[in-house]
Amino acid sequence: MVLEDVEFLNVLKGKRIKLTLKTSSYHGVLERINANKTLVLAHVSGSDGCKIPGLKLFFGHEILNVEYSKEADTDRGNGCTLEESSNVEKFQPYRNTVTLGEDEEENINFVVIDEFHEKFGPAVMHIKKQDMIGVGADGVEVFKHGRLCWLQIATKTKVYLFDILLLGARAFKNGLSMILENKHILKVIHDCRAIAGCLIAQFGVQLTNVFDTQVADVMCFHSEAGGFLPDRVSTLQEVMSLHLKVSGSHVLSLKMKSQLSKEESEIWQKRPCPVPLLRVMALSVIHLLPLRLVLLDTLMTDYMAMVDSYLNSSHYAPDELAHVSMESALDLPQELRQLEQMRRERHEWAANHYPITEQGLLARFNPRVQSPLQTSPAEQADSLEPATVDTP
Repeated sequence: MVLEDVEFLNVLKGKRIKLTLKTSSYHGVLERINANKTLVLAHVSGSDGCKIPGLKLFFGHEILNVEYSKEADTDRGNGCTLEESSNVEKFQPYRNTVTLGEDEEENINFVVIDEFHEKFGPAVMHIKKQDMIGVGADGVEVFKHGRLCWLQIATKTKVYLFDILLLGARAFKNGLSMILENKHILKVIHDCRAIAGCLIAQFGVQLTNVFDTQVADVMCFHSEAGGFLPDRVSTLQEVMSLHLKVSGSHVLSLKMKSQLSKEESEIWQKRPCPVPLLRVMALSVIHLLPLRLVLLDTLMTDYMAMVDSYLNSSHYAPDELAHVSMESALDLPQELRQLEQMRRERHEWAANHYPITEQGLLARFNPRVQSPLQTSPAEQADSLEPATVDTP
C-alpha cells in the first residue's frame, strides 16, 4: 500500500463515490479508509441498483479504481459539485503516495545508493571525512528481529539513502561499519534504540558516539519542568516542531511516514521505491544536525544564565579582592544558589500547567488551559535578574 493524501481524504469522507472492482462496481458513501488496505462504504448499492444494508468492507487489492460518483451531492457551501470544487476527476488511494509541495521537493536533494560500482565508494569516502552525521533507518519492524531495508545518512551538504535490501551485508563490510563504529564521527539519531539493536543483531555493527535527540528533548523538558519527567517520549516530528519550528507540511509528511512504518511496513521492500517516499526518508534526516545544535543551546541555557550572573556580579569588587580569604572564596556564591530557586519555581509552574499522572509524570502533550497571567519557565528565565551582593 501507499500513503493517502490526508487533506483529500477529509474532502472525500461522507461523500458518495464509485468503486470499480474486478467483477463489479458499487456506489456508496465513504466512511473511512484504513491503513490495512481496506475501505468502508455506507448506503451501498451495486451496479444492478440493489441496495446493500449496513456497512460494506472492500479490500484494496480488489479495487481497480475509485471515482467520484456522478450521483455526488452538490456542495451547499458554494453551489458546485465535489468534482468542480476539488478539480480532481479520480481518486485511487492505493496507487498514491506521500507528496510534498513543489518548493519542498526542490529543496530536498538526495542520492540513492543501490549499487557498488559508481556511487557507493564516493559516498563512503565523503561520509568518512565528516565529524558529524545524521542517521536514520527504515524497514520491516526495524529492531532485533526485523529487517533493515534503508539506511539514511545526512552530512552538512548531502543526503545518502543506502538501499540495504539490495546492497546486503556487503554494504557494512565495505565501509558503513567503519563509519557507524567510528568513535570520532558523531551520529545524530532520534531514538537510537531500534537502529542500534537492528545493526548489532543483523550485521554485528556496534553503534558508537551517538547524540540522541529524543533523550536530549526529555532532558530539556526535565529542566524546564523543574525536575518532572514527561509521561512519554516525543516523536521526531514533535521535536522538530517544538525546537526547530519547521513547516507544517514537513511535520505532516513525517507523521504519515511513522504511521506507515507501523501499519504498512512492507512498503519498504517495494522496488523501485516510490520517489516521494524517498524524499520523505531524506526529510527524516536532513533536520537532525541543526536539531542537535538547538537542543544543545536549550540544555546550556541555565549554564549561560549562571555565567552571565558571574559576569554581572559585584561580589568581588577590585578593592575587596585583597581581603577575601581562600576559604570564603570557595563558598557557594549567591549567583549559583539561584539554580535551586529556579528549580522550585519551575516545578511549581509545571505542576500547575500539566496534569500529573498516577506515576508522578507530566502529561506533556495535554496541558491545562492557562490564564494570560501565567508565564512559562522560559519566560521566567528570561526575566531573571542577575543576583548581586551588597557591599558594606
